[in-house]
Amino acid sequence: MPGGQPPARRPRPGPSVSRVTRLIEPVRSAPATRHRGRVAARIGWTFVLLTALAVVAFSAAPYFTATLRDLAGAEVGLAPTYADASAFVQAAFYAHVAGGAIALVGGALQFWRGLRERLPQVHRWIGRAYLLGVAVGGFGGLVIAPSSPAGYVGLFGFGALAVLWLGTAWRAYRAIRRRDVPSHQAWMIRNYALTYAGVTLRLWLPLLLLAPLVLGRPWEFDAAFANAYAAVPFLCWLPNLVVAEWLIRRRGLPSYRLPVGRA
Repeated sequence: MPGGQPPARRPRPGPSVSRVTRLIEPVRSAPATRHRGRVAARIGWTFVLLTALAVVAFSAAPYFTATLRDLAGAEVGLAPTYADASAFVQAAFYAHVAGGAIALVGGALQFWRGLRERLPQVHRWIGRAYLLGVAVGGFGGLVIAPSSPAGYVGLFGFGALAVLWLGTAWRAYRAIRRRDVPSHQAWMIRNYALTYAGVTLRLWLPLLLLAPLVLGRPWEFDAAFANAYAAVPFLCWLPNLVVAEWLIRRRGLPSYRLPVGRA
């Protein structure tokens, strides 16, 4: 106004306390949550890698140190089962062991985030070696499934494992060829869950062997081992797939969902 003081400006209303709180709280909590998640993921990955290396060193490598007949005399692993098999079945057995060993270790390395981000070319080459190991090991598993000591349970359990192992590897390969990275990651998680059956089988066996003692029943090794080995053809991989699907959903990757009927 002429001859007078200019009107004072009204201060703009500041953000409310609740709005400030909403802006500040995530900054405090999110880093800690992410850090805990990364630590848990590293611990889980380290466990998977170490157990895979242990199985390769103590269960797979001995088959390449002597003949199956010599190993059968020492009652090493499945050597007594395949020592008198045909040359074709023995070749399939060695292919299964070698392919599975490559897949166990190579697959664990594929989930190493630092390798994927810093050395993508190495990640790709390890991935090719992994899929080759799954292909060789899977076809070998199909051939030897009818010779399983678990009989028909082994035939259907290990046979289904081999089919799913090959099928999920193919889906993972097709997805990455289409540049569909999320689907590729989801199928690789499922596929490695099946690969890891080589480890979980050896974790379940001692637990099942001791089950009669826990239940207070008479215990004899040969009978307990036969009963335990009759359960692992399905038990070694079905729970793995359940865990894999849980991880896939938790990471927001494409997952299977049961169809819900409309009313």
